[in-house]
Parts: sequence; C-alpha cells; structure tokens
Amino acid sequence: MIGEVVLAVPPGVDAVTDVPAAASPDDLRLVAACLAGTSGAWEEFVGRFARLFEHVAERTAARRGMALDAASRDDFVAEVILACLRNDAAVLRGYAGRASLSTYLAVIARRVIVRGMSRPMLRPADPAAEPAAGRDDARLADREEVAQLLDLLDAREAVLVRLHHLEGRSYGEISRLTGMPLGSIGPALSRAKARLRALREAG
Repeated sequence: MIGEVVLAVPPGVDAVTDVPAAASPDDLRLVAACLAGTSGAWEEFVGRFARLFEHVAERTAARRGMALDAASRDDFVAEVILACLRNDAAVLRGYAGRASLSTYLAVIARRVIVRGMSRPMLRPADPAAEPAAGRDDARLADREEVAQLLDLLDAREAVLVRLHHLEGRSYGEISRLTGMPLGSIGPALSRAKARLRALREAG
C-alpha cells in the first residue's frame, strides 16, 4: 500500500481532487507496483487502462467533430501512456488516492489528448478529405501492423518504438519527452526492434 503522495503532477495535467469515489486497494497496489518497477506492473497498467484512454480519445474527437481513425487513436493512447511514464512516473507519484484511479487517469488523458489535438494529427469529418491511395495506403497498413505488434511489447519499449518509428522523433526529443538518458535510447530501441522482428516472423 502507499499513502498520499505529494509530488506535483506535471504542468498542464490536472490532478483530481474532492471526488467522492476513493481509490480501491487494487488501485493503490497497482500504482505502488508501477512506481517500484515490479515486473509486469506497467503491462498490467496498460492492459487495464488502454481501453479507457481509447474511449476518452474517441469522445474528445467526437465532441470536436473530428474523424479519429485507429492509428490516430492509438497515437493518443501512446501519448497518455507516455505522460504517465514521463519524469519518473510523476503522474502516478501525484496520485493521492482521493479519487478512483480510473477517474484520475481519465482527467489526465483528456488533458493530454486535448493538447494533442492542437497538432495536425486529425482531419475534419469530411468524406471529401480522404488521403490519396497507393503508397499512402501501404504506409497506413504497415503503420497499423506495427501498432498491433506494439501491444505485445512492454509499455516502455512500445512508447520508444512509437515515438521514433511512427512519429519520427529524434533521440534528443525522445530523451526530453521521457527523461531517459540519451545514450540509453539507442540500445533500448535496438532491443525493442529485435523483439518486433521476432514477433513479425512468428506471425
């Protein structure tokens, strides 16, 4: 179990306060396990809350009249997970247990996704605004295949691969976003890519 943690949530991410439904013992156990680096904890976290993040992304896009394809939705889910990992998991360290973990994370997800929607990731819900066929379709198919394979990686590896290979981020950008030392990003990506290759071959 963990008590209330007083570390601040990162700028731009609001903590939930004064919400009647308090944390369950399982919420506190999972947060403590993630912060302690317990094997399988982050995988459990992603498995438990990825669908919640998808739902928040879909609702947020719908309220803004935007079309959200599977690849864009998965990008937003990855951004939320990255926000939870960033700065030594400061979002989870800021969880005081005054609300359920799902309520707390839904607020965080909404803030992260709203910020993300200020970037040109989505297209208006207009049938005339469809992308060109051919090479773009092949790229999208490959992107969706990689996105599906990412679900089989652990959370940290999946975030690294998504940032570098799907979003085209440099090592410097990844280091700033995740707080990882610059020199550790290359080896971590190499390990993740080796696992992706093995998964592709096995499939």
